[in-house]
Amino acid sequence: MMDAIIDHVETRVYTVPTDSPEADGTIAWDSTTMVLVRISSGGTTGMGWTYGAPACGQVVSDVLAPIITGRSALDIGGCWEAMVKAVRNSARQGAIGYAISAVDIALWDLKARLLELPLHKLLGAVRDKVPVYGSGGFTTYTPQQLEDQLGGWAHEQHIPRVKIKIGESWGTEPERDLARMRQARHVSGEDVELFVDANGGYTRKQAIRVMEAANDLDVRWFEEPVSSDDLAGLREIRDAISADVTAGEYGFDLVYFRRMCDAQSVDCLQIDASRCGGITEWLRAAAVAASHGLEVSGHCGPHLHAHVAAATPNLRHLEWFHDHVRIETMFFDGTLNPQGGTITPDSSAPGNGLTLRSSDIEEFRVR
Repeated sequence: MMDAIIDHVETRVYTVPTDSPEADGTIAWDSTTMVLVRISSGGTTGMGWTYGAPACGQVVSDVLAPIITGRSALDIGGCWEAMVKAVRNSARQGAIGYAISAVDIALWDLKARLLELPLHKLLGAVRDKVPVYGSGGFTTYTPQQLEDQLGGWAHEQHIPRVKIKIGESWGTEPERDLARMRQARHVSGEDVELFVDANGGYTRKQAIRVMEAANDLDVRWFEEPVSSDDLAGLREIRDAISADVTAGEYGFDLVYFRRMCDAQSVDCLQIDASRCGGITEWLRAAAVAASHGLEVSGHCGPHLHAHVAAATPNLRHLEWFHDHVRIETMFFDGTLNPQGGTITPDSSAPGNGLTLRSSDIEEFRVR
């Protein structure tokens, strides 16, 4: 086992059309691209992935794979450091950061499979069940689509937290935002926590006015009311409203998260392991948040995050995001069930517990 050497790195890119048109406050899309990385040592293979441009796959193949090939599969820290140092002049933000994240996640899965351990046990699990919240509620949805989605989460799967998108068209449709929030509260019921996400579409005062107008809806979570780069604005809104203000999904390194915490800009820090530098950087970012008395929430990719979330003491919840749940359920056997509002990582299978359905998804492969 100590001689386990990385001997092969494979990258595949898949693009999956959405099941209907989707948009949030600032952008619209009709497909989602997954960049899947498979790293092998002997006859054992680990998987990691990110959701981003196909160029992320080129970075893995051309830049990162040569760096880690031939290294010990158990030396994740050394591999991570070597990758980060090698991309200094290219900048870690953006597609390169996504690529590093996918490789790091695959390395952790490989190590757990080599040791024949479930990944959350290798990472040091602190809980068996991971809380989730239903997330979708796109601005393009009709009232019936919104009702069906929220009703499914709240009343069929009994997920006690749901989130919709607001800030439509860069904040130019606040009355429709409020109407959709009222529908979301009506459909989900009084006992379900209501979350909203503006994706940075509002101005500072506008975000405060919207929350004042929605005061009777008991909104608990207001994600990116303004740009996540506007730390002073996030702090101003946080001080003015009762809902928790959250951001952090675009963090690419530890310094980003430290700045956000130091500025007291958020009530809960979001982290995305598929962007920030993988599981390795997730763990460090969560520790930074803990040092500021903050909990963390996993952004999107619930099956990518399930195991590290189970090993994070200051976790609040994970995002059960419609697009990524749909893709991960199509792509993998061994996916998890959010019934009752939690998911439970598999303790009987090594690694992340997932098996790729290669033949079933070949139609979506673009590289």
